[in-house]
Amino acid sequence: MSTLTVAVDPSTSLTRTPKFWERLWGSAGLQFVGLFIVGYFIYGNQPHVGGSLDALVAFYQGNRTRILTASVLGGLAMLNLMWFAAALRATLVNAGQEGWGAAATASSAALGALAFLLMILNAGLAYPAPGTTNPALMVGINDLAWAGVVLSSFPRAMLIMTAAFGLWRAGLISNGLFAVGVVAVVLVLLGGTTWQGEGFWAPDGLYSRLLSPAIGLLWVLIISRVLLTRGPAARPAW
Repeated sequence: MSTLTVAVDPSTSLTRTPKFWERLWGSAGLQFVGLFIVGYFIYGNQPHVGGSLDALVAFYQGNRTRILTASVLGGLAMLNLMWFAAALRATLVNAGQEGWGAAATASSAALGALAFLLMILNAGLAYPAPGTTNPALMVGINDLAWAGVVLSSFPRAMLIMTAAFGLWRAGLISNGLFAVGVVAVVLVLLGGTTWQGEGFWAPDGLYSRLLSPAIGLLWVLIISRVLLTRGPAARPAW
């Protein structure tokens, strides 16, 4: 009795082809958007700036499982965002736009660090057993988290700008899409000015909490489509 052995050339393996990794990294932006949206709705409505202690305790300790689950999804979302930024950088470098590629790496690193810090703070408030959290510390961290949301506007705007200007300089997007990117940069930057005490322009207001992040998510979807539909990489960056 004999055994038939078939030799497989490693070079023909799907996972060894640049196109496979190009599409995998390019699709990370889509995965980021999906994970972020699911985590956002699971997390729920965080108490506003200056919220009462009762409201904070009810949210952080009453929704402990939801907050920790959202933290896991948020962590996975940020990992996919950094893979997306790596795909963007590789595309820009392959197109001869090394400076914009470096800017994509820097902005995604800054945004990822800030996002992970905010998730650590929120998970830290939800993790302790009920009654063991310092009330003053809980109020301070909740307000700090909202301030972090406002300040995250700057690395978010920089990441949008690197895609808009870099891909436009490389001839990979049209003038019209470049103009949309410039508008998105301005609108997201405006989120960094939302320091009003309350209302639409407050740190926990509609613009900072919903509209500005939505603009960033929409732009990631647009650029993901660009990365997935462009031709194979000119150099083996993948």
